[in-house]
Amino acid sequence: MKLAALFLVLCATAQAAPPASFFRALHLVETSGRTGPILGDGGKALGPLQIHKSYHADSRVAGDYSRVSELDYSKRVATAYLKRYAPTAWAAGDVETLARVHNGGPRGHLKPATKGYAAKVKALYK
Repeated sequence: MKLAALFLVLCATAQAAPPASFFRALHLVETSGRTGPILGDGGKALGPLQIHKSYHADSRVAGDYSRVSELDYSKRVATAYLKRYAPTAWAAGDVETLARVHNGGPRGHLKPATKGYAAKVKALYK
């Protein structure tokens, strides 16, 4: 019985996600809440969450890269990417780690350069 209860808890945790306010905070930090085909990072990033082509490819979400201009699609891409590269942080709702991986890549949570970005996201996260 204890094993079955543990299994159910683990399954529920694996599907956990940060609240919508996490994506709102990312959106505000990346593009001040603007939507559409916003270019950033010297033309290397696109859309409301400023997604790079390699990030899109790594997410394994089907669809043309140009669709990251759509907020809902870019959230799907970010969700898949973060669940792939930061599954423990995703399950725990660890906003700091998720923000750092979004900003700095799969090992972004280890890069000192992503700390300031994460602080901005956390300040807007509610």
